[in-house]
Amino acid sequence: MKEDSTLSSSSSFAKGLSVLEFFREGRMSAHLEDIVKELGMSRATAYRYLSTLCDAGLLAPIAGGTYVLGPKIIEMDRLIRISDPLLIAGSTVMNEVSAHHNLNMLLASYYRDSVMCIDIAWPDSSVLLEFERGRPMSLFRGAMAKIILANLTIYQLRTVALNHADELRNSGLGPTWPEFRAQMMRIARQGYALTRAEMIPNAGGISAPIFSPEQKIVGSITFVVSADKWQQTDFEKLGVLIQDAAKRTTALMVKMAASKTKNVAEGQKKSRSNKARSPAVVKKARSRKLVAAERGRAVK
Repeated sequence: MKEDSTLSSSSSFAKGLSVLEFFREGRMSAHLEDIVKELGMSRATAYRYLSTLCDAGLLAPIAGGTYVLGPKIIEMDRLIRISDPLLIAGSTVMNEVSAHHNLNMLLASYYRDSVMCIDIAWPDSSVLLEFERGRPMSLFRGAMAKIILANLTIYQLRTVALNHADELRNSGLGPTWPEFRAQMMRIARQGYALTRAEMIPNAGGISAPIFSPEQKIVGSITFVVSADKWQQTDFEKLGVLIQDAAKRTTALMVKMAASKTKNVAEGQKKSRSNKARSPAVVKKARSRKLVAAERGRAVK
C-alpha cells in the first residue's frame, strides 16, 4: 500500500513539472485553459499544479489569469552560473582561446536529445550572432551537435536513432543504422566535427567533445568561421586548436572535481574531530574511564 502511494505521489510530481514544458520561445505565457488543453487534465488539477508551481516561485501569475516563468528560475540560473563545472571550466578556456585567436566560439551542453548553448565568446561582430545562452538546438545539425552525437555510447546512439528516425533521415547522417553508426565512428575517431552553413547560413563550425571526470560526453566547444574566411582557413590547424581547448576544459573539470572531493573529505574529517573534542563527548569518555577504574579496583 505504501509503495502504491509513493508511485502515485511520484507520478503526480512528474505531471506537475510537465506544466513547465508548455513554456518555450514564442510561447512565454500560459492561461489555465492552455494547460488544460495541452496536457489533457481537468481544470481543478491544472489549477492545483499551477498554484503549487507559483508557491515554489517557478511560475508567477500576472493579469487576466495568465502565468509566466517565475523568479525562482532566475535565482537557479545564477546558481548554475557560479557552480556548473562545464560552464566554469569551459568559459575559462573559451574566453582565453577566443581572445588569443580573435575567433568566435560557442560552448554547448548535452541536454536530453538536444544540445544547448550555455556560453558565447564573439569578438568578430561581422558574423551575425544567432546563438544565445539557454537556446536548445537540434542534435543532428551543426558541428557542436554532431561531435556530441558521435561520442554517445552505442546504446545511447541506438536509442536516439530509434526515437528520431525521421529527423535522422533528413539530416543526411545515414538512412540506415549501419551507415549512421559508421559516420559517427568516423567523426569520433577524427576527434572533431566540421560543418558548413548548417546552423548559420554564412558560417560554419568546427567542434570538439568535452567529457566529465567519469569520461561521459557532456558538451562541446566550437570555433565559428565566417564564409568569407572559409577558403583561407587552415582547418587541420584549427582542428588541433579546438581539440586542445576541449581537452583543457575536460582536465579543468577533473581538477575541480578532485578539489571538491578533497574539500568534502577534509570537512568530514574536521567535523569528526570537532565532535570528538566536544564537551559532551569528552565528559562521556571520562565517565567511561572512571567506571572502568572502579571495576578494576573492585576486582582487586
